[in-house]
This record gives sequence, structure tokens and C-alpha cells, in this order.
Amino acid sequence: MRLVVVDDEPDVQLLYRLSFRSELRKGQVSIEFFHSAEEALSYLEDNSAADSSIVLSDINMPEMDGLELLEKVKQKHSHLKVFMVTAYGKDVHFKKADSLGCDGYFTKPIDFDSLKKDLFPQ
Repeated sequence: MRLVVVDDEPDVQLLYRLSFRSELRKGQVSIEFFHSAEEALSYLEDNSAADSSIVLSDINMPEMDGLELLEKVKQKHSHLKVFMVTAYGKDVHFKKADSLGCDGYFTKPIDFDSLKKDLFPQ
């Protein structure tokens, strides 16, 4: 499984790598990190979006936010699952994200055990 993580906070990459270290070592998951929605969209276009299983995107980012990214991904790559990550809990963005096809939500700080259960159902 390939995770495409989109978040403008630089420390997020280390958190994901540490939390998924076992799965990374076993080859169960690969993770691509992007600090902007534009970079992630370019990657998905250039690297066969069919190979990218799941997109995890922060909602609040400069320039293009996570909701705009969600809309563009679902338009061009409707088969991809897209999860929104937010520091604000259930807020006004959830209704819009649902209408755009969001597959789920995670609140910061991310509970990686819960995330793994959602990504790797038994």
C-alpha cells in the first residue's frame, strides 16, 4: 500500500516514518510526503495514481487547501481513497469534505493505532 501524505508541517514526515517503521521495513507500506497540495497533484499525475492507494491530507494549508485537493483528486482519480486530517475536530469543513467524497477523517494529533486499524483492517 502506498500512502501519499500532504501536510505543510515539516515534522509530520518523521512522525509517520516512526509510526509506520515496522510496516515500512516489512514492505507493507510506502509513504510519499508532500508539503503542498500542488506537489501531491503533480506526483499523482506523473506516477500513475493507480499505484497510490490512499491520500492523507491536512485541511488547512497555504495556497491550495486540503478540500481543494480532495475535489481535484476525486475528479481525476476517483478510485483513490482520500482522508482529511485536521487539528480542529468536527468543524464546518467536514460537511463540505463529505460532499466532495471524503473517505474519512483523522484529528491531530493523529492516533496512529486507529489510523493503522482503518488502513489495515483485519
